[in-house]
Amino acid sequence: MIRHNLPALKWRKSPYSDDQQAGCVEIQTTVDDLIAIGDSKDRPRGALTVSPRTWAAFTTAVTRETLQPVS
Repeated sequence: MIRHNLPALKWRKSPYSDDQQAGCVEIQTTVDDLIAIGDSKDRPRGALTVSPRTWAAFTTAVTRETLQPVS
């Protein structure tokens, strides 16, 4: 689900990102305990929300380099 108008001060950027890059992924926890994922350079597009379990599975797969494409 896409959410708009999330609190600007709650966004957290990865320590691996810097302001010189074209776009940075940021996250924040919503009031209903979902994880919102957004583009720091294009916040008006909104943010994708996922459960904490889904976010943890995604970040684990990326870290372990086991992320599989969806058919």
